[in-house]
Amino acid sequence: MAYLWVKALHIIFMVTWFAGLFYLPRLYVYHAMPENHASFELFKVMERRLFGIMTLGAGLTLLFGLVLLFMSPALLGKGWFHAKLALLLGLSVYHYYCYRLMLAFREARNTRSHKWFRVFNELPALALLLIVPLAVLKAF
Repeated sequence: MAYLWVKALHIIFMVTWFAGLFYLPRLYVYHAMPENHASFELFKVMERRLFGIMTLGAGLTLLFGLVLLFMSPALLGKGWFHAKLALLLGLSVYHYYCYRLMLAFREARNTRSHKWFRVFNELPALALLLIVPLAVLKAF
């Protein structure tokens, strides 16, 4: 029963993390649009706060994921788990890059267009479409 509670917490904080991964780049889309210049300071506050919540979600996802791994070390021998870890590593890089982009906006040195951010915003959705089936189906 403890395993299931830890798994539930892992999923809850994964949802929190992904909510941030979906929404923060969407804020960047609006922040990168010159016609929204009057709202730039508000975007900076929203981005900073959301990044904090997103980072907390990521950290707790990692913590409960490590507890699950400790409770079930046989996962390390599964191919699907290795694929999931590789995708999670990619998401961690994406998360860090979101931080770098936030700093660029904060320091008024963003060079990316809102169109670029619209594409960038889709990457976590692709990762989610791969991670969930890997974790649920455990196909290999």
